[in-house]
Amino acid sequence: MAKGRYSRFPTRKSSSSTLILTMLIMFTFVILILLALGILSIPSTSGDSSRKANDLSNIIHNKMRSIGEDDARGERWAEVISWEPRAFVYHNFLTEDECNYLIELAKPHMHKSTVVDTDTGKSKDSRVRTSSGTFLPRGRDKKIREIEKRIADFTFIPVEHGEGLQVLHYEVGQKYEPHFDYFMDEFNTKNGGQRIATVLMYLSDVEEGGETVFPSAKGNISSVPWWNELSECGKKGLSIKPKMGDALLFWSMKPDASMDPSSLHGGCAVIKGNKWSATKWIRVNEYNI
Repeated sequence: MAKGRYSRFPTRKSSSSTLILTMLIMFTFVILILLALGILSIPSTSGDSSRKANDLSNIIHNKMRSIGEDDARGERWAEVISWEPRAFVYHNFLTEDECNYLIELAKPHMHKSTVVDTDTGKSKDSRVRTSSGTFLPRGRDKKIREIEKRIADFTFIPVEHGEGLQVLHYEVGQKYEPHFDYFMDEFNTKNGGQRIATVLMYLSDVEEGGETVFPSAKGNISSVPWWNELSECGKKGLSIKPKMGDALLFWSMKPDASMDPSSLHGGCAVIKGNKWSATKWIRVNEYNI
């Protein structure tokens, strides 16, 4: 009598099921290890469910620690200031020695600040900007290169895309009316590309006034913790008080590369004290000047 032939398909099905089960067990094991090591975390839905994108009354303080951190800078943390425009403050970005170094380096070369003429692309005097300033060449010395590398790490944009630092000085009564950092003329965009972001580093404390204000920012601006400390000018929008060593990063363009009108900003008049700052503008294309 001929022997019946048995199909091999059930055996293959059993083998496949065993393989899948083994892979699931291994995957679960890996996830548990990552959770235990703190490399992976499960998003929490409690407490933050009522937060809105432009609710400035609950600003998050994200402390950042890194290996080899310079303790001379003190405790460092990043603060989300706004999403329209996208603005962040990196506290204690510079040390006091670095701030003083930039000021002393710039002092002998200060001259009246100018603005860009949108018709010609050249610099011109204007009453909307009454400070004095000077440019420091990119990569000028070791300390400048260290600061520029830190800016690149903060923004995730290579050093080569940044202009040279501009150090500015505001005396009592001096200010910079609200303006955009992106260009609206073809001359400057050809010379290195469009400005997409700005890093403004405060080199000194200001007793009163001198805030950086965003009058077109979206959100409940009066709910910021420092509202009562602001000057009348500072209360005309979302404002950041100058503090030695802090760095303000804001984006002049949206993630889709369109210009962001909410990035309109200005420097309020200094009421008491002196304000020193250093600005780094970042461009889309490499800046070779």
